[in-house]
Amino acid sequence: MPKTNARPMSLTMRVVLFIAVTVIACLTLVASLINSSIEHHFIEQDSGELKVISQSVAAVLAQQHSSSTALGQALSKAVAGHHGVYYQVNSQQGTLIYQSSDRDFTKQIMSAPSALGFNRDNIVLWQANDHTYRALVSDFNVQQQQYKITAAIDMSFHKHFLRQFKQSLWVIMFGSAVLILLVAWFAVHQGLNPLRGLSKKIYDIQTHKMDVRLDESKVPIELVNMVHSFNAMLDRLQDEFMRLSNFSTDIAHELRTPLTNIITQTQVGLTKKRDLVQYQELLFSNLEELERLTKMVSDMLWLAKTQNGLIKAQQQVLQSDEEIDALLEYFDAVAEDANITFIKQGSNVEFYCEQLHFRQLLSNLLSNAIRYTPAGESITIKSERIGSDQVCISVINPGEKIAAEHLPYLFDRFYRADKSRQRQGNGAGLGLAIVKALVTANGGEIVVTSNENTRFNVFFKHIKS
Repeated sequence: MPKTNARPMSLTMRVVLFIAVTVIACLTLVASLINSSIEHHFIEQDSGELKVISQSVAAVLAQQHSSSTALGQALSKAVAGHHGVYYQVNSQQGTLIYQSSDRDFTKQIMSAPSALGFNRDNIVLWQANDHTYRALVSDFNVQQQQYKITAAIDMSFHKHFLRQFKQSLWVIMFGSAVLILLVAWFAVHQGLNPLRGLSKKIYDIQTHKMDVRLDESKVPIELVNMVHSFNAMLDRLQDEFMRLSNFSTDIAHELRTPLTNIITQTQVGLTKKRDLVQYQELLFSNLEELERLTKMVSDMLWLAKTQNGLIKAQQQVLQSDEEIDALLEYFDAVAEDANITFIKQGSNVEFYCEQLHFRQLLSNLLSNAIRYTPAGESITIKSERIGSDQVCISVINPGEKIAAEHLPYLFDRFYRADKSRQRQGNGAGLGLAIVKALVTANGGEIVVTSNENTRFNVFFKHIKS
C-alpha cells in the first residue's frame, strides 16, 4: 500500500468523532425504544377496545329479537362512548346484517382470519379510503345462527400522533446531539490546555537555557510520564551538549599548541640568515609537530568510524598470557627508563577479541599507567575469569587518586581531570577514548575505579572449553 504524507487527524477531531458516533448510536437506540414502546401501547389499547366492542356486539346477538329491524336497533346501541370505532355483523356466508357506518368491510372480512371468541393473533390492519384500520373478526354462534362480528378502529389519530411525536423526538435528539458535541469539543479544548502550556515552555528552551526543566507537580497526572521522559531527554541532551562544547574547546586547544609552535619556530627562523644545519633542525622540529597533528586527526577519524559502526571487529580466540607477555616485552625499555616495574598476576584465560584491537587497547592502558605511576613503583597486569562467561583483564597503577566526579568522563575525547590543560608526556587526549571504542567494538566493557590505586578493568566474553 502506498504511503501518504497526509497529516494525522487532530486529537480534538478524533475525540469529537468518537463521541459523535457514540451519541448518535445511543440516541438512535433510545428513539427506537421510545417509538416502539408507544406503538406497543397503542396496540394494547386498541386490542382492549376491539375485545370490548366484540363482546358487546356478541351480547346483543345472544338476545332474542322479534325481527331483523329490532336486531338492527339493538346493535346500533350496542357500543357507546367509543370514538373512531366501527363494527359490522355478517353471516358466515358474507351477507351483511348490520354495519355501524357507511363503510362496508365485507370484502376484507371474508378473507380475514377468524375464530370463536377473542383471539389477539387475528388482529389485522386494513387500508380503505386512505385510512388505516386495526380490525378483529370473530366468529359467534347462537341459536343455530353463525355470525362474523367485526370490530375496527380508525388509526388515523394514532398515526398523526406518532408522526408528530417522531418529528419532535428527532428534533430533540438532533439538538441534544449538537449540544453534546459542542460540550465535548469545549471539554477537549479545555483538556488540552496543559499541553499548550507545556508546548510554550518547551518552545522557550534554548541552548543557553538547557538547565530548564518542566515541573511534574504542575501538570495533570496523565502528563506526568511524558514530562518525566522529556526531562530525562533534556538531561541527556544537556550532557551531550556540554560534552560537545568541551570537545570543541579542547580540540581547538590541542590544534592551537602545535600550530603555534610551528608558526613561532618558523618566524624565529626567518628573522635572520642561518646555515643549512639550522634550517634542517627547524624543519625537523616542524615535522614533529605536523606528525603529531596527523596522528591526532587520524585517531579522531578512526574514533568517528568506530562510533558510527563503520569498523567491524574480526574477533578471534586470544590467550591472555601470550598477548600480555608480548606487550610487556615491548614496554620493558620504556618502563626501565621511568624506573617502573611490571607485575603480572592471575591465570591464563581465553576470550574473544580482535588481536590488533586488544594489543592497541592494552598498549594505551599501559602507556597511561606508565605516565601516572611514580618512579620506583610497580604496575600490575592481572587476568582472571569472572563467573562462567566473562574474563577480566586489569591494569592497575599506584598513581594519584582520580576524583569520583571525573571518572564518568575519563573516556571522553580530550577530557582532562586537571583543568590546567597541561598534559604530561606526548598524549593527545584520545588514548582512553580509543580504548573504550575498541572494547565496545569487540562486545566488551571497561570500568575504571580509583582509590588507593587506579584500576582499569576490561571485560570480554570467556571461551568455554
